[in-house]
Amino acid sequence: MRRTTPFFRPISVTRPLLIFGILLASAAMAIPQKPLPPVKVPQNGTLATLVREANLYANPDDSTGPIADILPGRELVVAEKNGKWLRVFANTDAPDTRQSDVPVFGNEGSAQPISGWMLDKGIVALNTAHGDSILFGSADNLEQQAAVPDPPPHVAEEARLLYRRIVTMYPQSPWTPEAMYRAADIRWQLQKTDAASLPSAHEKENYLREQMDEDEMKKVIKYFPGTQWADLAAFDLIDNKLCGDWQGSEKCPEQETNYYLKYVDDHPDSPNAAQALYDALWRQASAGDMWAADGDIKRADEDRGHAKAIFDRMMQKYPQSAFTARAASLIYKVDQGIPIYGSSRE
Repeated sequence: MRRTTPFFRPISVTRPLLIFGILLASAAMAIPQKPLPPVKVPQNGTLATLVREANLYANPDDSTGPIADILPGRELVVAEKNGKWLRVFANTDAPDTRQSDVPVFGNEGSAQPISGWMLDKGIVALNTAHGDSILFGSADNLEQQAAVPDPPPHVAEEARLLYRRIVTMYPQSPWTPEAMYRAADIRWQLQKTDAASLPSAHEKENYLREQMDEDEMKKVIKYFPGTQWADLAAFDLIDNKLCGDWQGSEKCPEQETNYYLKYVDDHPDSPNAAQALYDALWRQASAGDMWAADGDIKRADEDRGHAKAIFDRMMQKYPQSAFTARAASLIYKVDQGIPIYGSSRE
């Protein structure tokens, strides 16, 4: 079972900081450029999911112990109703696997649905009025819980599953583009946290480190190109290109600068454009300090000059961004001869 870790999302990516009306309007305009897979309507009942944790019983009777606990976001098929009880087939969902780790053969052992009875409470089905909004709100609440220190167990995974249910149950919903990105991003952040805990995280070359699975991010870009969700997905993908530990090599920050500058060139209206420029500026200033420490003043001045040019770009394009203010503080230190990378104490 996956190790549960606190789910801390970078502030620039956190959608609750955006105005609700703008979010809904932009989601409504995000028409898939490629059709999403249609809803798989089951032959033996109604497709549904849960917004609460529920006990599954062998019979419509809670006098005996449950046979399973079904967590929010799990896929259900409601086959029968008996008073306050529903007979369901519950998909217990196999743990997430990186696409690169899926075997070509022998992958037939995926989790099989289990059958049982549960109380008719907290179940959202395809025919539930405003079901997509209910699922999105439930997932968002769980995601906020996952963002605090020492969150409840599995809460980030539950939020992810609820977002995924929106995509599979309501592919035409205005919430679907954002739900697809949020599900992918939660998975990305969890994998990123796990990868950072491995010894390979300190390898300089990116291909020697544990890579985050890019499959879901690339699907966001594929189905919703030109939207802010595709922009955000492309920003996340930069993580896999970065050095683990620079190990004193100026090549790393200079190369990473180019990744972030290219991102802004390709996604100038991205919610993360100002942050990408800041990330590039910080790396150029750091490379300048590294060259200075190696005694190459010419290269140090070149990289510091590039950092100042990036700051000018930020002032012109994003003058009100907090990242531009942070960049101003870095350039001030550069002008004052205060190191950005390493100790600033003389």
